[in-house]
Amino acid sequence: MLDLKAGRAVHARGGDRAAYAVVRGVLGDGADPTALAAAFRDRLGCRSLYVAHLDAIAGTADACPAVERLAALGPALLVDAGVRTPEAASRLRDAGADRVVVGLETLGDLDELAAIVEAAGAERTVFSLDLRAGRPLAASAALARMDPLDIARAAGDAGVRTLLVLDLARVGAAAGPPLDTLRRLRDRLPDQRLLAGGGVRDVGDLRALAALGCVGALVATALHTGAIGAADVRRLAMAAAPRGSAPPGRSSPPPRP
Repeated sequence: MLDLKAGRAVHARGGDRAAYAVVRGVLGDGADPTALAAAFRDRLGCRSLYVAHLDAIAGTADACPAVERLAALGPALLVDAGVRTPEAASRLRDAGADRVVVGLETLGDLDELAAIVEAAGAERTVFSLDLRAGRPLAASAALARMDPLDIARAAGDAGVRTLLVLDLARVGAAAGPPLDTLRRLRDRLPDQRLLAGGGVRDVGDLRALAALGCVGALVATALHTGAIGAADVRRLAMAAAPRGSAPPGRSSPPPRP
């Protein structure tokens, strides 16, 4: 996972974006986000990458040039760039995003979400259920008052088939992922593909998420500290690959971190 701000890759902690510093870790530092993304690819074998363009989310910059540079490296990109319209989703896809993330944090209403899903396609759209300590983090006051389960259900009605549950209070805090919220969503919305974000500390957390039925997880801090390393990523990829598929680096599904 890469969080981009002012042309750098930064270390997200607790959702306090004003305090995010340039990331530094075992894979390198964030002064050159493209080089850091290449380290994810070459040293960890990651073939998919989640990108949060924080300036675009704030409405102060265009994410497309950064997306084009990262797409040239080859990983499949899931990109949150504050998409609010079908036109913005199309521009992001043209820049190289494989899947467009539509965040609750920047969504005006659920009609906007339905229009984006219709334009971009359900398989190319991910809805990010943005939370802070379990409560909705929403641009809309009406959405902020809703129960997360009701928002997720309404997103499904709008055509969403992949749901990212992202608790910003847990990001970079080594607090563990939001298992209770994910379990509740899994039980009530069995047809949704679930991704988890925030709090992943180690391989044990990833296994707990897999046991809940999550198909993927966002991982950043644990990769930068080395708590999850290349050998772990290879083992996870092999465990997730269908029987008889090729090993990582050929035609197998991308590792999820």
